[in-house]
Amino acid sequence: MIGDAEPIREAEETDEEPLELRPGREDLGERLDRFVASRMDDVSRSYVQELIETGRILVDGQTRKSKFRMTPGEVVTVELPPLAPDEIQPDAIPLDVVFEDDDVIVVDKPAGMVVHPAPGHARGTLANALVAHVPDISVGGDNRPGIVHRLDKDTSGLIVAAKSDRGRRSLVNQWADRSVDKTYLALVAGEVADNEATIDAPIGRDPKNRQRMAVIRSGRPAVTHFEVVERFEDATLLRLMIETGRTHQIRVHLAFIGHPILGDTVYGISPATVPYLERQFLHASELAFALPNGDDVRFSTPLPEDLARVLAALRAGPASEE
Repeated sequence: MIGDAEPIREAEETDEEPLELRPGREDLGERLDRFVASRMDDVSRSYVQELIETGRILVDGQTRKSKFRMTPGEVVTVELPPLAPDEIQPDAIPLDVVFEDDDVIVVDKPAGMVVHPAPGHARGTLANALVAHVPDISVGGDNRPGIVHRLDKDTSGLIVAAKSDRGRRSLVNQWADRSVDKTYLALVAGEVADNEATIDAPIGRDPKNRQRMAVIRSGRPAVTHFEVVERFEDATLLRLMIETGRTHQIRVHLAFIGHPILGDTVYGISPATVPYLERQFLHASELAFALPNGDDVRFSTPLPEDLARVLAALRAGPASEE
């Protein structure tokens, strides 16, 4: 089972669609380049300016300058060029390696690390770090060496990558037949009534905002199981297991049932509403799959310090905010 991590092959089906951004009242008078850069993770403002200059960013279908001022009601479309098939450059970034053999490597990814390069963000990713750690990891002949699934930038936790062609074939097959078990921990808004439940709701691109996902009738099937781990006043800690791996599945499903992940600025609630929370409270805590030799393995990782501190504050009560 796979969670907020989606197989790369599914992601590629939607990556070429132009993004649609719609300024709100809070964006009135904002420069076009600043507005776009603020809405797109991992894309620098200078890269946005380059896209504007080459006509890949339009406002209501027209080219504009970077200094163009936004007005609510306008539609900004962003067309990202495809990644060049250049070899990924190695970056000597320290990795928290949980397991490694000749075929696979399991890493505890920190929040803030992007999994693979994207236009305007070619360095500093997990892929760059993997190339430095395993120089011959470029298996499969693509631009994402050994990576068969992904985690969002601000989601921490376990991710596996292939080091060999044998490892990649094994992992891809397990993702295809949904035999990989992946468990997440999430802190959500409100008190969840049921001790355990299943969310079965299709997910697709939000027709009102193509940069987001949403529960829509024409979407792909998506199933999320959850159980309550701990309840707090106005918050609940959940353990989640996923049958499918749609983009942002956990985040979308939890928002759909009225319990968005705390700290999720896209689908949920600002981190500032919770003591010590600085990002979305979502952590890939367990991962189980079969090695290419047939051995079943299971790995786990505790909550990182930043999320553990949030729980400690909630358990201590209001006095902990002082």
